[in-house]
Amino acid sequence: MTATDTHRAIETVWRIESARLIAGLARIVRDVGLAEDLAQEALVAALEQWPVEGVPRNPAAWLMATAKHRALDQLRRRSLLVRKEPAIAHEVMAAVDAGTSDTDAALDDPVGDDLLGLVFTTCHPALSTEARVTLTLRLLGGLTTDEIARAFLTAEPTIAQRIVRAKRTLVEHRATFAVPRGDELRARLGSVLEVIYLIFNEGYSATAGDDWMRPALCEEALRLGRILQGLAPDEPEVHGLAALMELQASRLRARTGPGGAPVLLLDQDRGRWDHMLIQRGLAALGRAQRLAAATSSAGGPYALQAAIAACHARARTAAETDWEEIVRLYGALNEVAPSPIVELNAAVALAMARGPAAGLARVDALAGEPALRRYHLLPSVRGDLLAKLGRPAEARTEFERAAKLTNNARERTLLLERAAACAAAVEDTR
Repeated sequence: MTATDTHRAIETVWRIESARLIAGLARIVRDVGLAEDLAQEALVAALEQWPVEGVPRNPAAWLMATAKHRALDQLRRRSLLVRKEPAIAHEVMAAVDAGTSDTDAALDDPVGDDLLGLVFTTCHPALSTEARVTLTLRLLGGLTTDEIARAFLTAEPTIAQRIVRAKRTLVEHRATFAVPRGDELRARLGSVLEVIYLIFNEGYSATAGDDWMRPALCEEALRLGRILQGLAPDEPEVHGLAALMELQASRLRARTGPGGAPVLLLDQDRGRWDHMLIQRGLAALGRAQRLAAATSSAGGPYALQAAIAACHARARTAAETDWEEIVRLYGALNEVAPSPIVELNAAVALAMARGPAAGLARVDALAGEPALRRYHLLPSVRGDLLAKLGRPAEARTEFERAAKLTNNARERTLLLERAAACAAAVEDTR
């Protein structure tokens, strides 16, 4: 194996195993920052030794054993073995003395309690939403500080400071690196799912910048969602979120045209949709619905949104979409997770099912909602419905207002193009 091949192998192993490595170390040393440092030291050792000695038979186990030895060395250097941290020192020494076979067993553990514990730790309630997202991408996604900064169009020092503060906060709150139980599990699971979906949404519809989408973030969220499916197989909303992301991700290739211009859902070439992702999504949705039915539940917000996405995925053409079913599903969604944005989406579905006048009446009822005051999709939807009703002058005003509110350059261009088309329609009527 050449040096280049070895480095590729190291990158692949690190990408796959870094989260589990950090998770196992965090449980032992009880400090996520120290765990990440130890994992990085093991990576450096691999970069130094594997090109010379060859890639070991079990690379992940090698990294874990090396990191545990580093942990023991560090504790010895700090003279903490007997005095300040005897419990941690004992656990580290026991893990090292157990040998590689125990490490292999831990890495092959199908339950993955360490990894699931890390998932809940990165989404600790003491952290802000921004910190949860950043720490999740860093520790579970394996993204560098620079990659996270570029993904969210944020300065790298800002992301670095956010990571440092988040780790410090976890230490201050004595965060336990274990899976919560009972009511705490259910409460914390919602935060975990929210963070993963926030990551996905930023990739699916970038809130700012020059790109309509950032597919790398969608892929990262999908990967995290699939991991969580394996770690929490009996939680219906875990499968609901996975289904939602799989079904939405199936459209990624069709969401842009030549040059990266946005293509809206009803205009997409459905032949470009990824049918493997659709099948994965439908399977996950079925699992979520069966689990919910077993507890006599109507389904949670992610499963209901996935059911809406499934209506689009099952329609061979836009005209075949079951809009009445989507209206019904939005009604159910608004009962379990009421919000003005859900009501706005419901208005769009109502317009498709029963005509633009019905949709516009519902949109106009939302005009005073404080949460939608700076939300660009409110005037965008209103402009679309006014255009369909043959009121281009009013539609133009709405599209121009929406263009001023969005921070995404691609979306702004699309909205201004629609405003121009309305202006041309007004001229044609004179």
